[in-house]
Amino acid sequence: MDGASRLLHATCIAIGDRAALLLGPSGAGKSDLALRAISTLLYDGTQTVGARLVSDDQVLVDVEGGRLRARPPGAIAGRIEVRGIGIVSVAHQPVSYICLAVEIGADGAIERMPEPEAVWEILGVRVPRLRLRPFEASAPLKLVLALARSESIEAVTSP
Repeated sequence: MDGASRLLHATCIAIGDRAALLLGPSGAGKSDLALRAISTLLYDGTQTVGARLVSDDQVLVDVEGGRLRARPPGAIAGRIEVRGIGIVSVAHQPVSYICLAVEIGADGAIERMPEPEAVWEILGVRVPRLRLRPFEASAPLKLVLALARSESIEAVTSP
């Protein structure tokens, strides 16, 4: 489905060219989690990795070479909403490839040991899915760790 695209109500962060798409309703904590994640550094044993903002609140998603590409709409590139402060400019990654979908929210069970087959699908492309409670103290570290551990930016297209 190369060329197909959608504008999503979501937030996206990246480590290098690998991105995590944060999904949830308005007010669920997507921006807050992203802000804390981009300020979190993780030492993986060989190097220190950190995340950057791709886009906050709206993400342009399209398919390129069978992979989901994420970009910010021009008007909001490099900006993130910080509740209680306003819109703040931050360094951002202008394009990245979604390799993880993160469903966030306070309700519902969070799997202790999530099924490796859990996926999220859009535009005919599936990526691994993770669920997080955004306001847990460990949530930004869990997000950066899951993104850093993502094995590949290669997504599996749906049958």
